[in-house]
Amino acid sequence: MAETTKTHVILLACGSFNPVTKGHIQMFERARDYLHKTGRFIVIGGIISPVHDSYGKQGLVSSRHRLTMCQLAVQNSDWIRVDPWECYQDTWQTTCSVLEHHRDLMKRVTGCILSNVNTPNVTPVISQTLNQPTQPVYQNNNLTNKPTAVRFLGKVGEGLSRMCCVRPNLQRVTFVDENANLGTVMRYEEIELRILLLCGSDLLESFCIPGLWNESDMEVIVGDFGIVVVPRDGTDTEQIMNHSSVLRKYKNNILVVKDDTNHPMSHVSSTKSRLALQHGDGHVVDYLVQPVIDYVLKSQLYINTSG
Repeated sequence: MAETTKTHVILLACGSFNPVTKGHIQMFERARDYLHKTGRFIVIGGIISPVHDSYGKQGLVSSRHRLTMCQLAVQNSDWIRVDPWECYQDTWQTTCSVLEHHRDLMKRVTGCILSNVNTPNVTPVISQTLNQPTQPVYQNNNLTNKPTAVRFLGKVGEGLSRMCCVRPNLQRVTFVDENANLGTVMRYEEIELRILLLCGSDLLESFCIPGLWNESDMEVIVGDFGIVVVPRDGTDTEQIMNHSSVLRKYKNNILVVKDDTNHPMSHVSSTKSRLALQHGDGHVVDYLVQPVIDYVLKSQLYINTSG
């Protein structure tokens, strides 16, 4: 399948990240690998969105710390970023609101109409209008033969920096007028772009708890956006989906990551990592990357049971 006909995906993970673990980052990596293997998708970015302080979860440390720890965890990633929007709002935001915010932001940044998972035939266009000579394009001969995802990220990189705390290093491009005679100019392409919610099977299970989720929000999350599920060991995602009418209705919008190599996941649980820190358990290195451990110790986080 040609790259321009594949669905370009941004993976968005919401949660406390209290603290962010190795498993959280591995979820992104496994989801991207799986989506690429299907031949239908190109993952062009990942976003970590920590929850607002007013979420009210016991032991939740300040968003200032959680954002910093997330940044440290992805500092070597060239595609996963940390977004502070949730933390900077006046109050807690629903997952549905966060998805809609990023959809609307990407519309403004790229000029692209993001498609819903229900409407695959509606292909959004990132286009250069020929009768507007003052509208800028990017000039960089070295990008001409790069994969579509790389060129697309090059195009919107500066705009995307406004939505993330951490931005990967992108190849520098020159901002030029369309009519300038500077050789080969990269033309914007027609692509299909979607934001998918990345989650573990525990969040999928929570959809089945009566009254926990607003049903209209679930319709939007699963019906309009779609989700990518990284199952935990021994979880029967098929059985979980059968317990929810909304999940059954939009079953085709739920992508369950299947790892043929059975690669072991690092521990995802933030709760267990906090307990390990409180008890001085050396196994904390199984949960957290060293820069996060160093920051936790320096800031004296999670050391006592009060959080």
